[in-house]
Amino acid sequence: MHDLAPMTALGGDSARSDTIGPVTISESPDWALASVAARQGQDATCAAALADLLGVPSPDVAGYVQGAGFAAFWIGPGAWMVAAPYPDHADIAATLRDRLGSCASVTDQSDAWVRFDLRGEMLAQLFERLCNLDMDRMHPGTARRSVIEHLGCFVIRDGGGLHVLGPRSSAQSLHHALLTAARSVF
Repeated sequence: MHDLAPMTALGGDSARSDTIGPVTISESPDWALASVAARQGQDATCAAALADLLGVPSPDVAGYVQGAGFAAFWIGPGAWMVAAPYPDHADIAATLRDRLGSCASVTDQSDAWVRFDLRGEMLAQLFERLCNLDMDRMHPGTARRSVIEHLGCFVIRDGGGLHVLGPRSSAQSLHHALLTAARSVF
């Protein structure tokens, strides 16, 4: 019998948090993720079913919404990523399949992505060094895809700061890039 212990994407037994100047970069492992893709000809039906689940309209192009227990962001035409707190929704893909029915294909993404939360001042200056996103145009409720340190990432702005989702297999590289950019600003 194996004696396995859970670990975060950065290899710790608890989430890492780094504060550099006025910015805090925190590993945020407690999120369940699933992708939702509308099946052919089902875009409107799927968007409506997702809106019913969220309790708010489903996000449109480059949009991010927080609903009752779930959050979602647009990842492409007829496609969204849905997030929820892991302790409450460890089976997020099964929940979404049950709620969305045959209008969507759902894939669990929980172990594919690492999430870093950034809070503090001067985040726009930090991101100028990381990617080509115009942070002045990213208002709360916006999600964009970009490249950070040669990694395809999602950058989400909510009311309190930014979330960066990148490939879990490259968590160390992404974390290093975030820290290096923060140190170059502060």
